[in-house]
Amino acid sequence: MKFIKTTSQDGTEVNLHYQDLGSGTPVVLIHGWPLDHQMWDYQIAALTDAGYRCIAYDRRGFGKSDKPLTGYDYDTLADDLKAIIEELQLENAILVGFSMGGGEVVKYFSRHGGAGVSKAVLISSIAPFMLQTDDNPEGVPQDKIDEIASSIQADRAGFLGDFGKQFYGVSLLNKPVSDQILTNDLVLAMQATLKSTLACATSFSSTDLRGDISAINVPTLVIHGDDDQTVPIKATGEQAAAMIPGAEYIIYEGEPHGLFITSKDQLNADLINFIGR
Repeated sequence: MKFIKTTSQDGTEVNLHYQDLGSGTPVVLIHGWPLDHQMWDYQIAALTDAGYRCIAYDRRGFGKSDKPLTGYDYDTLADDLKAIIEELQLENAILVGFSMGGGEVVKYFSRHGGAGVSKAVLISSIAPFMLQTDDNPEGVPQDKIDEIASSIQADRAGFLGDFGKQFYGVSLLNKPVSDQILTNDLVLAMQATLKSTLACATSFSSTDLRGDISAINVPTLVIHGDDDQTVPIKATGEQAAAMIPGAEYIIYEGEPHGLFITSKDQLNADLINFIGR
């Protein structure tokens, strides 16, 4: 297994697990909460077949990366991304952030100037601001965020099992993914710790990136499903597309949060088209 060492601001050393597959233009894939880099299996297969190099890593606290007690704020997570880019000496890389991973993409530009990056993609992203406030009325209410945290503390496996159904838009009349996918996601999610799961939920739900997002100065693609019940499109995808100069915005009609599986063929085609232009 491959690891890259990163050092937190408090001096804590953390080993980040990553995969590096294929050759050509590098595409850095940043996973969502509460999964790990393996969520990108379909995208990695399509992108490497199309002639691209894919780097997908486990966020600290998840998958096979180290699981420290601290460092789950977006400044530190962006520094972790910087360590990946610098250690692998990436140039003209494309950053692709899903859900929570969109926050790392945005913060990398505001904190590190987008060094080594030529394009960005935000998929079902929490950026620029997910929490409902007076000036962000379409966001998720604080009491809903508090309920999620309480449920995780009471029964993390039970909550994550139910969350997977919302994630993919599973209902009595709609079953876009198999039970096996839901089970596999639960296994991936349970590799994290309670601490990292809770701390990252706080970061992606409450970090206001509206002051950071204008730092993105490269061609950007924003993709969001309009039936996303996890990350509301009006507070996130719609606002990100409006705030990033020249951003291309694609709405996936009827698609839920986990469109990297439920609409994988369309997503793969859109990624390959955008990267190759």
